Amino acid sequence: MNDFVNLFSENDPASISTAVQLLILMTVLTLAPSILILMTCFTRIIIILSFVRTSLATQQMPPNQILIGLALFLTFFIMAPTFYEVNDQALQPLFNEEIELEEAYEEASMPFKEFMAEHTRQKDLALFMDYAGVESPESLEDIPLTSLVPAFAISELKTAFQMGFMIFIPFLVIDMAVASVLMSMGMMMLPPVMISLPFKVLLFVIVDGWYLITHSVLESYI
Repeated sequence: MNDFVNLFSENDPASISTAVQLLILMTVLTLAPSILILMTCFTRIIIILSFVRTSLATQQMPPNQILIGLALFLTFFIMAPTFYEVNDQALQPLFNEEIELEEAYEEASMPFKEFMAEHTRQKDLALFMDYAGVESPESLEDIPLTSLVPAFAISELKTAFQMGFMIFIPFLVIDMAVASVLMSMGMMMLPPVMISLPFKVLLFVIVDGWYLITHSVLESYI
């Protein structure tokens, strides 16, 4: 602790610069979960998986740990090219002292900008650009992350809810059919969800639902 304090007590600009860099690094590590959620495909995947569980009405099956773990691994799989590019262009040169921290930040942000811009609606990006008073960018480098990240996030939310709606439809049909049969039999006191649950699970297994959901998620990022 004393050594860290001495960094600020010395008049050496290099020591102060090192302390600032350490502070920036700790800040980035603190924000890492937010970066993972808002700058990758994690948001879309976890919402879609949550819609699957809700539409099946299986309460806590699969558990939250399973859904989050699956969403994380799918995120790493989809984002692997971006992560490799960041490592090759920013992290390795920085560790080898070939570039400075500021340049490494610029190099690391470009692959994420390319990924987010590809999956961001123009209307969402224009909303934040206009509110921030940013002039129309001439290239991707001119788009600030402060505008691109929230635009990408709300675009991902809309896409995830659209896919979730399509997942709900077949299970909603089963619920309505079961409810109609129960009413026609005069069994109005019996919860329809209790009867429809096995049929929904059976349908999901027959059509190989987890494969179809994963395939749809992967296809949405091609």
